Amino acid sequence: MAGPPIRDGAVLIGADGRIVAVGPDAAVPRPEGVPEALLERAALVPGLVNTHTHLELSGFDGQVEDDAFADWITRLRSRKATRTPDQFLEAARAGVRDCWAAGVTTVADTGDTGAVIRALHEMGGSGICYQEVFGPHPDQRDAGMAFLRQRVAELTPLTTPRLRLGVSPHAPYSVSGPLYAAVADFAAAEGLPIAVHLAESQAETDLVTRGEGPFAAFWRRREIPVPAEHPSDRLDATRTRSPVAWLDHHGVLGPHTLAIHVIRVDAADLAILAARGVAVAHCPLSNRRHGHGDAPLAALLQAGVVVGVGTDSVASIGRLDLMAETRAARILGALDAEAALALCTRDAAAAIGMQGEVGQLVRGAWGDVAALALRDDAPSDLYEAVLAAGAGDTLVTWLAGREVYRRGGPRH
Repeated sequence: MAGPPIRDGAVLIGADGRIVAVGPDAAVPRPEGVPEALLERAALVPGLVNTHTHLELSGFDGQVEDDAFADWITRLRSRKATRTPDQFLEAARAGVRDCWAAGVTTVADTGDTGAVIRALHEMGGSGICYQEVFGPHPDQRDAGMAFLRQRVAELTPLTTPRLRLGVSPHAPYSVSGPLYAAVADFAAAEGLPIAVHLAESQAETDLVTRGEGPFAAFWRRREIPVPAEHPSDRLDATRTRSPVAWLDHHGVLGPHTLAIHVIRVDAADLAILAARGVAVAHCPLSNRRHGHGDAPLAALLQAGVVVGVGTDSVASIGRLDLMAETRAARILGALDAEAALALCTRDAAAAIGMQGEVGQLVRGAWGDVAALALRDDAPSDLYEAVLAAGAGDTLVTWLAGREVYRRGGPRH
């Protein structure tokens, strides 16, 4: 994804796990004693980058089936309450293995248990884990921040050059304005990236803009003031009230913010996102599964917003197939195959602040490589052929030069 395809190409990965050389096979050195892998009728691509996962929810596919989004969230929380910490950790391990089997080597994961960063640490994985925090009532701000500070302190020792920690004030329907502002200040002081579910559903928009809808009804039953009723949430009269404007008001949006979903937005929202340098994680199949509609992908890209594709959780979509999400995004954004593949490689890396490190096969980047089988009936255009690959077409996945998956081999 850094230049035109290389026929009969080769990648040399050094002992430090970084790429030493890329080019035609005849031009790439073969140091003595370095293991070789020869693959025929295959494409070597950068290890794929999944910009939004919930790997601690692995195993919940087919178990959370409510149609209404607010009801689905309630049911999911109930299902999560039945799991032990050890079960969350094993689910996270399974999720990491599923990613590697699909050629995904880097994930941007959000969760509240800490299980995913623990799994990635012990398995030598790559990604960013955003620690979630919840608290819709303004009075929960201090307790929420105490929890977040403690969890960040516990998890920071698990970070590595390949594994980073961030924070995630979950969503406008689960976090108060005061807690948003406190998390934003904390993240800025600690140098932590932020991820937030934003502008995902009509119910979320109704809550923030008018104090109506299922989320607002739920808040009122629990005697939680809706955003427009709390003094800290009163936007300037010249600004349109929307979830995007509301988070901007509380200082959440910036160049180190990943906004997840971003479906219910207008031109004013797009201008805010672009001006603040916010990146977007786009999950088209998950968005449709919940009936949220389609994000304005073409408009986001035209506005200069960096976008990466994500799978969301198996609880939403039932599988972790990043190429399927990418193909759906390609249609939605009217993109050619090369631009679509960038959404799960080069651009996805930029969306999570890892540009130059992952998502491209270039000298100095991490040696993350996926070998995808090219089907006999694959299109003649290489980009089209790679985009047509399914999760089962992954032959081998290497992470920093270490083989972590081989089709038909043992699971790591």
